[in-house]
Amino acid sequence: MHYTGTIWRPPYEAASLLLEVTAGCTHHQCKFCTLYADLPFAFRMSPMEDIASDLKEAQELYCRFPKRKPSRTFLTGANPFVLDYQKLMAIATQIHCYFPEMSTIGCFARVTDVSLKTDEELAALHKAGFDGLTIGIETADDEALELMKKGYQAADILTQCSRLDKAGIGYYFFYLTGICGAGRGEAGARATAAVCNQLHPRIVGANMLTVYSDSLLYEEIQKGNWKEESETEKYREMRTLVQHLEIPTVFAALGASNAFQMWYTLPDDKERLLAFLDDVIRTTNEEELRRYRDSVHHL
Repeated sequence: MHYTGTIWRPPYEAASLLLEVTAGCTHHQCKFCTLYADLPFAFRMSPMEDIASDLKEAQELYCRFPKRKPSRTFLTGANPFVLDYQKLMAIATQIHCYFPEMSTIGCFARVTDVSLKTDEELAALHKAGFDGLTIGIETADDEALELMKKGYQAADILTQCSRLDKAGIGYYFFYLTGICGAGRGEAGARATAAVCNQLHPRIVGANMLTVYSDSLLYEEIQKGNWKEESETEKYREMRTLVQHLEIPTVFAALGASNAFQMWYTLPDDKERLLAFLDDVIRTTNEEELRRYRDSVHHL
């Protein structure tokens, strides 16, 4: 199999066939991100012959374990959905050629990637199997989005994900707790909940901001331009987000950045989740949480 650098996938894609179709990120400007710093290039698409070769290798492997055949493929890379319609359809065709039983295809996507497709193309991609995109919206606080150089605003999240809803393509959100900075987290959480409440994310997944010394955000902190939230403040922010979510969805916090792992179905588990967060805020002190944050050497 062709894999380049560190391969990142959401926790819920653990059983998926991981297929490299891109490496790196087309945006490569987010101030907090260091995930693709180990690559000697910004972004590239895999040659179609490599994709076909990997699918053939995977097919041969799974033939030895027929009871473990995957029903889902996860395309690796920061944002494979940026590829144009024809390339994505060609990849889907290859996947179904080697795995006719494959039901869905997912990947990471940026909000801006969706805008590159017409409504008709999105509908066709859904028919070809694309479903369950993971989108790192981070927040719906426009000031934070601009400062972090995300390349879109809250209105774009609403517009583009509404188009995914219309096309039938499901999606999962990543929310980055702490991205708004000290004193602004709860306001950012309320703004994000207001946007989510107009959409249909299957999961709202929270990750906690961990600032690394090789990030552009660390430089902003050193210059005095930005101040990080305390760890307990991050949990108050997370609680505010949950409190204001009014849609049926799953709220999850599964990544290594989270000291406490969570998977709750809303609205049924909302009161239990709020009680759990209240308990974390009440019983866990800042020093304990900071020790955990400092122990996360790499996401």
